[in-house]
Amino acid sequence: MKRALIIDDEPLARLIVKEYLQDFPQIELLEECGDGFEGVKAINLHQPDLIFLDVQMPKINGFEMLELIENPPSVIFTTAFDEYAIKAFETHAVDYLLKPFSKERFFKAVDKWLNQTPAASLQKSTNHILNSAVSASPAQHERIVVKTGTKVKIIPVQDVLYLEADDDYVSIHTHEGSFLKNKTMGFFEQTLDARQFVRVHRSYILSVQQITRIDPYEKDSHIAILKSGAKIPVSKTGYAKLKAVLGI
Repeated sequence: MKRALIIDDEPLARLIVKEYLQDFPQIELLEECGDGFEGVKAINLHQPDLIFLDVQMPKINGFEMLELIENPPSVIFTTAFDEYAIKAFETHAVDYLLKPFSKERFFKAVDKWLNQTPAASLQKSTNHILNSAVSASPAQHERIVVKTGTKVKIIPVQDVLYLEADDDYVSIHTHEGSFLKNKTMGFFEQTLDARQFVRVHRSYILSVQQITRIDPYEKDSHIAILKSGAKIPVSKTGYAKLKAVLGI
């Protein structure tokens, strides 16, 4: 028996998916969730094989929700997200259903999933979706969503002082403290506004608004002193980037 969840803030949309799923007795519907917070809890609790996921939801969107899941399940998007943005990830998703979708189109998506490759390949596809969705979702550029224990925290990018590589994670430093995100420095370099955040070192990205001064260091390197008092190493390449952004 396959196990599934529906995660969508629209009750009618959830009702339609639930009704269509009745024609698939081999799939057990475990729970319906009205937002991404509920979705994270339900996925961690049930460990489903498949989720029907909306993209545009209040609080956190579908992409942000997936980022919080350590081993995300297979995903069929059920969304009104415009087709241009969907093209960024459609080759990696199991499938997507553009609202309003027909029963026939729903059956095609589910049949595709039932006949898909092993779970490891599907998880790889889900991870590809997240990387491809960076340019598709404006929210990805405005905030960072992290897990702190069992809680979800939304960090506006204007609250970020700097980011620091931390093994397989990135440590996001704010006035409230530091928060870990299971992403790469390259991901944030691509996602954050290049006019506001500069990768000044292979291990550091900083907010240019936080810089109070830049001091010379040994050889061709520098040290950026932030308003918080933090001292961030700046490589030769990073210094060139900083000068270009700051106009000096």
